[in-house]
Amino acid sequence: MNAPLLKIDGLNAFYGRAQILFDVSLEVGRGEVVALMGRSGAGKSTTMKSIMGLMPRREGVLHFNGVDISALQPHRIARMGLGYVPEDRRVFTGLTVLENLDTGRQPVREGAPSWTPEKLFKLFPNLGEMPKRMGGQMSGGEQQMLTVSRTLMGNPYLVLLDEPSEGVAPVIVEQMANMILELKREGLAILLSEQNVHFAELVCDRAYVLEKGQIRFDGAMAELVGDEALRRTYLGV
Repeated sequence: MNAPLLKIDGLNAFYGRAQILFDVSLEVGRGEVVALMGRSGAGKSTTMKSIMGLMPRREGVLHFNGVDISALQPHRIARMGLGYVPEDRRVFTGLTVLENLDTGRQPVREGAPSWTPEKLFKLFPNLGEMPKRMGGQMSGGEQQMLTVSRTLMGNPYLVLLDEPSEGVAPVIVEQMANMILELKREGLAILLSEQNVHFAELVCDRAYVLEKGQIRFDGAMAELVGDEALRRTYLGV
């Protein structure tokens, strides 16, 4: 079998003296969509920040595309083709849609899908209708689309997508699901942080479930969907 694109072994992460993640291990294959699920506060966002080198303290071994990234700075990790879409949609409010996209531009990578504004506007027709609109004049859902598009302009091999369905209108959630399926068809790998089981079921191959910073489930998405007791225990409100 081919080596996984992303492989994490024994990841621990801390805020000050407080330990948030405990020996988290997971992997994502090329072209695979994997859900990282759990209640709010379970450690999903911390896992993604740790992968990107954004935590003040982390321990463990992280490999991306065959390279040990455990000690690399975030900008070095990004330049290797690992994209990150944070939960809080950090668009540049004083720049237009096109200008925001341009800030994410990186060279084409061998073996990774390549993106242009024109191709992204086909994926997100809403953005195509407002190329000169300022980021600060967009709705939350439109900003979410712009953040994803800006990350794709880096032509990544894999994208960490943090809570894309959180706080946006149902019609945007549906568009996000279609977007992820299209990205999968393009060959992009995605690690998707999500609480919405229905949304994850639509797009994901496998799932990990986090609870209090520990992996409690690792298996096929269909297995998680079919196990009501497990969902009630770790995902129920």
